[in-house]
Amino acid sequence: MAEAATNDLLKPEGETTDASKSVFNLGAVVGDLTIEEDASSNDISLEGLQQELEECKADEVVANILSKGVKLREYTKGVENNLRQVELDSIQEYITESDNLVSLHDQIRDCDVILSQMETLLGGFQVEIGSISSDIKILQEKSLDMGLKLKNRKVAESKLAKFVEDIIVPPRMIEIIVDGEVNEEYLRTLEILSKKLKFVEVDSMVKTSNALKDVQPELERLRQKAISKVFEFMIQKLYALRKPKTNIQILQQSILLKYKYVITFLKEHGKEIYNEVRVAYTDTMNKVLSAHFRAYIQALEKLQLDIAGPTDLIGVDTRSTSLFSRGREPLKNRSAIFALGDRINILKEIDEPSLIPHIAEASSKKYPYEVLFRSLHKLLMDTATSEYVFCGDFFGEESVFLDIFSGPFTVMDEHFGTILPNCFDAIGIMLMIRITHQHQLIMSRRRIPCLDSYLDKVNISLWPRFKMIFDMHINSLRNANVKTLWEDDVHPHYVMRRYAEFTASLIQLNVDYGDGQLDLNMERLKMAIDDLLIKLAKTFTKPKLQTVFLINNYDMTIAVLKEAGPEGGKIQLHFEELLKNNTAVYVEELLVEHFGNLIKFVKTRACEEGSSDKAAITVAEVEPLVKDFGSRWKAAIELMHGDVITSFSNFLCGMEILRAALTQLLLYYTRLSDCMKRIAGGSALNKDLVSISSIMYEIRKYSRTF
Repeated sequence: MAEAATNDLLKPEGETTDASKSVFNLGAVVGDLTIEEDASSNDISLEGLQQELEECKADEVVANILSKGVKLREYTKGVENNLRQVELDSIQEYITESDNLVSLHDQIRDCDVILSQMETLLGGFQVEIGSISSDIKILQEKSLDMGLKLKNRKVAESKLAKFVEDIIVPPRMIEIIVDGEVNEEYLRTLEILSKKLKFVEVDSMVKTSNALKDVQPELERLRQKAISKVFEFMIQKLYALRKPKTNIQILQQSILLKYKYVITFLKEHGKEIYNEVRVAYTDTMNKVLSAHFRAYIQALEKLQLDIAGPTDLIGVDTRSTSLFSRGREPLKNRSAIFALGDRINILKEIDEPSLIPHIAEASSKKYPYEVLFRSLHKLLMDTATSEYVFCGDFFGEESVFLDIFSGPFTVMDEHFGTILPNCFDAIGIMLMIRITHQHQLIMSRRRIPCLDSYLDKVNISLWPRFKMIFDMHINSLRNANVKTLWEDDVHPHYVMRRYAEFTASLIQLNVDYGDGQLDLNMERLKMAIDDLLIKLAKTFTKPKLQTVFLINNYDMTIAVLKEAGPEGGKIQLHFEELLKNNTAVYVEELLVEHFGNLIKFVKTRACEEGSSDKAAITVAEVEPLVKDFGSRWKAAIELMHGDVITSFSNFLCGMEILRAALTQLLLYYTRLSDCMKRIAGGSALNKDLVSISSIMYEIRKYSRTF
């Protein structure tokens, strides 16, 4: 609409809107313009005029004017006429609306009057609100002041009430402390009395108050009365622990622990009396537990089975021991000296209940000492655990436990002081060492450290004794009298069997521990038995018997080590190597005994074949060997079989040796056959040769006996 009005104002009179005049000619419009030169024309620059004209072409109004071909002066005159007409129309319209404008003016003036009145009224309100705000501020300050006073009074009231409550001595409390029996109500009253005593002792303000002067004497008399009463009560309860056949743990848990606050009260408000109660308890329990352990040890000693004595050593001749020295010991228990056997089961029963002596005695059963050792220490661990926990709950002091168990520890030390010097059972000692280690693990899992030092001391005392007994075994081998020990028998020697069983037992007891010190001791023992066995073998006059003796002993040792488990280790490998070497020696000796000429020829002449400086092998040399072998090889093998059967106590070992001998014989005979093929005229002896398949058949026949 604005563009339309503008266009109307700028439209000249008599304008035509014919379409043919819509295209304008800029030259035609500008052509009528004349530029008059004057003095200042030199200062006017027309530079850029063409560019400005080009820009005007883009203006819609200018483009519209120019497109109609109207001259500028005429167009300007038309625009002025239009403006004059619009002005006249505007004046006429104003005159027409003059009444309305007068009415509007009056309304505006009335509004100004009303707004002026409202301004005055609001100003009054503002003054009144300011006055009210100051009053509210004063009231707020008074309220804060009153709140602070109220808070202070409440604090003072609570402190005063607490002070009165803490310092006042109710008649009921006096009555209970003085005349009441020691029970749960009495313990609650003791707690109240303890709080009051602490209150008057700790708070410095209380000490300066006048109220304390009236109350303190009464509190002191109540303290003394309470201490006296609970002391007598606790002494009576402690005397009950001394009665025979009293279950101490039940008495501790059901009675003493229920009154443990008595101990706390005495510790805080009657230190001297507390020390007396503590001494009374430790002295009572020390004597009671010492007596119990002493009686238990005496009962266990009746169940003890003696396993070994000072002469029960690996290298000691059993025939030199008196027949009457073992009269009280069953013969079947002699095997337990060196063999572990079922004794290892004690390690699987480590946490089983302790033995009950009168039940075991009624069955007339005897036990190796390690069984009694485990039972005694099981009782000690359970008793110590119970007492340690009780002392921690009741007294809150570890030293109480140490004072109590000084007596039982002394009893145990005296017992071991008599047992260990007379113990010559190395396997039993090692079992006790392992039992002690297991007991240490049990106490560690329980998280009870009270027996740590004691068990360490037991372990330290056991190892030197084991070392001493072990050295006795080694010395018995080193100092053994070969003539006394020698028996004209190639079967395994009893000394070697003792060694094998003893070593297997120690290896079995060292499986889960890997004790390097024990491994070194067993290495020393192995060297000693090796030397002794060689000495015993040399007492045989024939080398073959010496070899058979060594093979039988090595084979037996390996078998015993394997029975004990797959953990033979270096020792088993050592004897396997010795067995292998001696088996090879025996095979050669056995073959030389029956086929000496054949073996000598193969080792000497057959090996020299092809040498330029040696005489060639002839048919005459080989023919006797071939015919001799063909005539008696089966009989010789049968003799070898009989020799092996009678020589070796282990049938499987003997058959393995026989098979090795036959295999070696086959190799020798094969080399002889190969030698014949290279001899001139050797084919003439083919009819006397035994076929390889025949020899193989005999070897398989004896192999089937396995």
